[in-house]
Order: sequence, then structure tokens, then C-alpha cells
Amino acid sequence: MKQLCLSVLFVFFITLITKAAPGDVHIAIETRQTALVIRVDKDQSPTLVHLGSKLRNAAEYAAIPARGKRGEDYTDIYNSVYTPAGSRNLLEPAIQVTHADGNPSLDLKYIRHESQSMADGVVLTKVYLKDPQYPFEVTLYYKAYQNEDVIEQWSTIRHTEKKSITLHKYASANLYIPAQNYYLTHFHGDWANEMNPSEIPLTEGIKILDSKLGTRADLFQPPSFLVSLNKPAEEEQGEVIAGTLSWSGNYQLAFEVDPLHNLRIIPGINPYASAYSLAPGTEFTTPAFLFTYSDKGKGGASRSLHRWARKHRIPQGEGNRLTLLNNWEATYFDFNEEKLSALFKDGKKLGVDLFLLDDGWFGNKYPRNNDRAGLGDWQENVKKLPHGLGYLVKEAENAGIKFGIWLEPEMVSPKSELYEKHPDWVIKLANRSEYYFRNQLVLDLSNPKVQDFVYGVVNDLMTKNPTLGFIKWDCNAVIYNAFSATIQNQSNLYVDYVQGLYKVLDRLRAKYPTLPMMLCSGGGGRVDYGALKYFTEYWPSDNTDAQERIFIQWNYSYFFPSIASCNHVTDWGKQPIKFRTDVAMMGKLGYDIVVSKLTEEELTFSQQALKTYEGIKNIIWKGDLYRLASPYTNDVASSMYVSESRDRAVWFTYLVNSRYKAGSQAPIKLNGLDPAKNYRIRELNVYPGTTSRINTSTTTYSGNYLMAIGFNPQVDTRRTSVVLEVNEVK
Repeated sequence: MKQLCLSVLFVFFITLITKAAPGDVHIAIETRQTALVIRVDKDQSPTLVHLGSKLRNAAEYAAIPARGKRGEDYTDIYNSVYTPAGSRNLLEPAIQVTHADGNPSLDLKYIRHESQSMADGVVLTKVYLKDPQYPFEVTLYYKAYQNEDVIEQWSTIRHTEKKSITLHKYASANLYIPAQNYYLTHFHGDWANEMNPSEIPLTEGIKILDSKLGTRADLFQPPSFLVSLNKPAEEEQGEVIAGTLSWSGNYQLAFEVDPLHNLRIIPGINPYASAYSLAPGTEFTTPAFLFTYSDKGKGGASRSLHRWARKHRIPQGEGNRLTLLNNWEATYFDFNEEKLSALFKDGKKLGVDLFLLDDGWFGNKYPRNNDRAGLGDWQENVKKLPHGLGYLVKEAENAGIKFGIWLEPEMVSPKSELYEKHPDWVIKLANRSEYYFRNQLVLDLSNPKVQDFVYGVVNDLMTKNPTLGFIKWDCNAVIYNAFSATIQNQSNLYVDYVQGLYKVLDRLRAKYPTLPMMLCSGGGGRVDYGALKYFTEYWPSDNTDAQERIFIQWNYSYFFPSIASCNHVTDWGKQPIKFRTDVAMMGKLGYDIVVSKLTEEELTFSQQALKTYEGIKNIIWKGDLYRLASPYTNDVASSMYVSESRDRAVWFTYLVNSRYKAGSQAPIKLNGLDPAKNYRIRELNVYPGTTSRINTSTTTYSGNYLMAIGFNPQVDTRRTSVVLEVNEVK
């Protein structure tokens, strides 16, 4: 309580010394490098007057000119912190509401604000707003992670009107940024083709990125973006804002360049088909929007997000991960206990920590022998697994590895006992023909009974098999013919579905806080920090061709740390196993291969690679990432992870162009090292029977030399991937 009082007094003191004029209040939300400053004028209108570098003297925030907007604002709220619709606003609103009496207007005035320390280096600021004519309140939350330079923003909406109101739009944030030019980098794709970047200039008008898929909402584009100010984004130079929405359903990101050429960014839940009915006395909480400002380019922004995610969001983000062998490409749906037991031994021989049993292990009346039946019937198939999962868990443990399982508990096959017993649990319209995505439909998680069922699927597995070591949680379908048999307001369904999913995951994490869980959604269909609050890792794409994965992993790395990225060595791509392994090492390494089909040299290489990985994984997972050469503009892709103390680094370089003389023709400049330290470079993952071209057993280089002049990893068409370790010489 004493600490809270001191925090409030401090904020009050800052408010006093930063007044620009009588009646003006300045609220500074600050991190180590960044400040977001809200000004409240004499009319109690809150506006955003600064988002960028933190000023050394907080009193100078009051000197930011009111006409910094570069012209006449007819409304005086172009830069509102949370723009309401229906009153005097002329631009895209952050919130739009119809009151209980039918009035479609809203005005939000500042009431008060408070700040408190939540943890070491984390400060939460609340700004309270209210409509002067209605008992309607909005609270804006700004959680500043000071050491990581990340701000998490969300809002709550509450009213005590006589009847329910309708929320037509309810954004998470409303940023306002003046600059000469704006360049938006967004990402798009489809199954097995995720995270393709597009950089476009933003001009007057509005650019909308959104999803209307209901589930697997990231299939076409994720809710993550980069905005560079004044000039196109560069890796280590320039002003960049990286943002991502923590929501696993329909979203909308709006980028509006206003008539005065200032940029407004409004992220949140997609209002499409989601006019939300809110009863009196209840509170609606928007998902969090996460953003970071960097004056050191895209690299600086991504390193801030990585540090934040590891420390504050991803379960066991600073802990360990399990290497695994998956059976999918080895068996698909065709397996039995004998085949699986042999694969357990293969996994032990290879050197992984865990065996993962994928799709096809369940269903009896409608056995899961293909993807057209069985989803929802989560009992072991007695023909394939007559002794049950408990037997397999023990067999794997007897072989010296842990056992994990695949689930898709949100989905149902029309050909299933669950569908026959509970058709009312399925999202569908009674008077429309069923339309399937991967031969399945979506269970209605807005229904508490369905929530209990999905929770029970996982809880029963864990109760019967308490040493089960891993769950892969899949989600392959989108929502067609959206309709719930149980909720009263159908326009609440898209929102209530995601909230129902989070309720299930909250219960599971409360009971099983350390259980490793992979977030899979037909590939990268659900890679967001709303879901990653519950999952230790994510599956970037079903496309595991190593050449393709270089690009996919490269783009995910702008927002998500390597410790969370599941990268598997598979037979999808036909590159040499060294190349496939080197690419997969840039994250959480796993395998989906038939170990018995490896040659003696391939097996020896893989076994040694896993041992090598054990010694360097903490640098890859927890080090700072520096992208040295982009695969989009070079013959090679080159990235380096540097330890916090800058005494060790792991450097990956891959050939992405196989044309004549393609390769690293010149030294590549390193980054993130200590210029005053001396380093020695050695090659890792050298294939049996070959010799490294990097002979530096006695040669040392200063960090200054390696960053100013560089070093050539000698990648070419005969040497397509190179992994180097950079070690301080003491």
C-alpha cells in the first residue's frame, strides 16, 4: 500500500510540473527509451501529443505545441486517445456505441488517472473517461514494460444504463503519430505459404487489414505489422513501430493518414458481424495491443518484443524446451503399438527428449483412419492401441524418452459420435447446407457445456496419464455459417467464441502450469500473443521445406522469439540433411523423419548436431537477434544470436540463390558484439567426412573488426549452409 501511495504521489507531482497552461494535464507513460504522452485540456478532452523518444526532462512534454498537427483540426480531436463516434468526430472511430435509448453518439471526457508499480520495471497507468450525459465509462490501460521498451494497451467499457447497449466498435488502442512519410510492412499468405511481407507507403485515406475467419484467424494475414517513419524500414536504422494484437479471432488493424498528414493506428477486434450487446453493470475488456517504438530500425523493435515475450508472456519463456520426434511423416494414419514402440527406440537413438504421437490415435465407431471422421471422439482406437495411451507413455519412458500427444479439441467431424449426440454443440445454421473446412466443423465454445467438454478432453488425458510430457493443440477449420444454438445475441458469437477458448485455456494453465504445449493451427493460423499466453511454442507453418522455412522463420522473428518457434527437420524439402538441420536450429529443434531410413553418415551427423544444439540452444533462444543479410536482397540469409554478456554468439548463414557464383562473395559485417573484446570463430555442424574451410584455431578478431570489416562464412553452391560459433577469447 505504501508503494502504491508513493507511485500515485509521484504521478501527481509529474502532473503538476508538466502543466502547459491552467487546466492542462500531461500523463507520461514511459519506458527506458520511449514515451507516450497524453494531454488533457481545460475541456477535459484527452489527446495524444507524443509517441516516440523519451525526453530527459519530463517537464518539457508540456512544451509540445498544440499545433504540432501541422494545420487546422476542425474537430480538435484528430489525435484523441480513444476517438468516439457520433459526436463531432470526422475520422475513423476507436469506439462506436448505441445507447439504451437509441442515441448513437458518444463523448468521452477525462475524469482522472492513476499509476502503480505492478512489478520490477512494470508500471500500469489507468486513464478514466466518461460520457457527461450517460452513465457510460471507458478506462484506458497502459502497461509500460520499462526495461523491455514495450507498451501493452487495452480498454474496458462499462455502463449502468437501464437496458443493454450495443457496441458497434471497440478498439484496443488509438495511436497518433506525426511524420513526413509512413511505410507499412504487413504480412500475408495462405496454408504452407505464411508470412510473406509487403511494404507499402501509406497515403491519405485508410488502409484496413483484417480477418473474418472466426478461428484460425491468421490464415491469410497475421495481426502483426511494422510502420517505419519518414523512410522505408531498415534493419538497424530509422524509426520503427512494431505492433501486434493479442487476439485469436477476427481482428481489424486500421491505418489512417488524416487530412493533416498524420498517422492514426486503430487496432482491435473486427467489428464485422460483431455488434456486441453489453448488459448494464457488466464490463467488456478489449484484447491487448502490444507495441514498441525503436529508433534502431526493425532489429531494435524485434529485440524489444523478444525480451518482453520471454520474460512476461510466453510460459517458461526463459526456461527449457524439449526436442522431439514426430511420427506424422513416418506413419501418417497408419500405425499400431508395434510401429510406435519401434519409433520410440529410434527417437532415443537419435537423441531427442520426447516422442510426439500425431493425428489418428482415436475413435472407435468412426475410427480416425483419415481426416474425414472421428474428431470429437477422444477415446483410444482399440484396434491401433489395444492397451491404451498409458501403455505408450510407459513404453516411451522405458525407451528413455517422454511421450506427447496431438489433439484438436475445438473441432468435430460430422462423422463422429459427438456430432450425433450433440448437434447443438456445433456452430452451423440449421437452414443452410453444411460446408466443411478439412472435412470438419467448429464446436461452439461460447457454450459453457462445450467449454467443459474441451477442458475435460485434456484434463482426462492428464489425469489418466500424469507423466504425459507434451500436447500439440491443433485448430484446422474456420467458421462457416456462423450461428450458435445457445447464445441469445448472435452478433456476440465471434467474440464469445474466443473468450470461451481463453476460459478453457485459463483453467488448463491453472491446473497444469508447466505442461509444454505447442500452438498449431494448420500451420501458422493462430500465432498471436493472445494464444501464446498459454502455449510454450508455436508451429510457424506446415511447410517444412528448409528453403521455404528460411523466409517464413525470418518474418515471424520480427515479432516472436526463437524459443517459441518449432522448427522440424523433415523430408518435405530435398536439401541435404545438414542444410535442413541448420535451418531448424534457429528455434526449437525437432524431427519428423524416418530415423531408420537415414544413412550411417546422416544418423551420425544428426546425433552430433543434437549434442551441439544442447550446448548452444540457450544463446539461440535467449540471445539478441541480429539479421545480417536478408534473403530478399542477397544470395544468402544470415542471422546471429548474441548472448546478453556478449561473450558468445551463434551465426547462421544459408544459400538462398543457386545461380552461378551465388554465395557470400564478401565479408558479412557482424553486429551486437563488444568492440573491445576479442573473439575466435569456429564452425559447428561439420558433416562427417568433410573439412571446415574456417580454420581459425589460433586467429582472433576484435569485436570492432568483425562489426566494421566483417567475416566471410564462405557459403556457396557446394557449401549451402554454415553455422559458426563466435567465442570471446579471455
